[in-house]
Amino acid sequence: MGVKQIFMSFALLATLYQADAQEKTVMLKYGDMNSWVTRTIHESAIIGGNDKTLYEVGPNKHLDGNHAYRNLGGSPWGTSNVMAKVSGITKTNNCVYKEKRGNGYCARLETHIERVKVLGLVNINVLAAGSLFLGDMTEPITGTKNGEKYQNCGVPFTSRPKALRFDYKFKSSGEPDRIKLTGFGGSSVVKGKDKAVVMLLLQKRHEDAKGNITAKRVGTMVVTYDKSTKEWINGMTCKIMYGDIRKSPEYVEETMKLRTIDYARNSKGVNVPVKETGWASDNETPTHMVLQFLSSHGGAYIGSPGNTLWVDNVKLVY
Repeated sequence: MGVKQIFMSFALLATLYQADAQEKTVMLKYGDMNSWVTRTIHESAIIGGNDKTLYEVGPNKHLDGNHAYRNLGGSPWGTSNVMAKVSGITKTNNCVYKEKRGNGYCARLETHIERVKVLGLVNINVLAAGSLFLGDMTEPITGTKNGEKYQNCGVPFTSRPKALRFDYKFKSSGEPDRIKLTGFGGSSVVKGKDKAVVMLLLQKRHEDAKGNITAKRVGTMVVTYDKSTKEWINGMTCKIMYGDIRKSPEYVEETMKLRTIDYARNSKGVNVPVKETGWASDNETPTHMVLQFLSSHGGAYIGSPGNTLWVDNVKLVY
């Protein structure tokens, strides 16, 4: 190698080093998944009267009793782990678990069938997917219809990160299709292999005088996984695309289109639909960030039992 080539190599290394030095990562609060709230809920005697443990990402703390949960310690994280009270019967669902990883912990999200027995007889079976998201749940859940309305989806956020970074591991159920199981009647087949989903949306929201919320889409990042990994994939970095991305080769209509199914709590304290009405300009500043990790895709009560997604060390890259 000549002197000129050597200097060019050094110049390239210097450029790469400078780029790395300029990168900034910010761990989301409790995003290392090492700190958890555990809740002991006492289910009603008519369905067995068992004590069940629910897990929430937050400060190390144990709660005992059938009390509606509100995020503790400034935690921005909600889960699909909930206490329901329907017709006076208290029941739980737990799909997100605290799991040991090395010297710390991670989150394990599972898709399973939640079974409810009344007086020893099975009468309701519901498919439940693991969901870890920024926001919170409104407890107690009082019905199985329109489960999304209990979710306050998204948190205030005014930055413009370049990417989302996280560690993950995934185990597919191996089934060629999904099922839909709502608790009423039997299961039905939903065509298509189940996938885990990681979604980050940046929105500029507006609330009108009646409390209705609309939003313009500022930033978009959606990835899906349908093949099992043999081990952890550390430092997975997913780019956030800004503005109207419909002409981008990376745009996937099914997962990245404007959404109208999410709910958020308005200034009146009521959960209302968030209707995305269009795409913001690519230099717009958001007001909210939506971030979700899901063990299944397709909507409420749809998925493949056994699909499992592990998540750890959730960061934003600037």
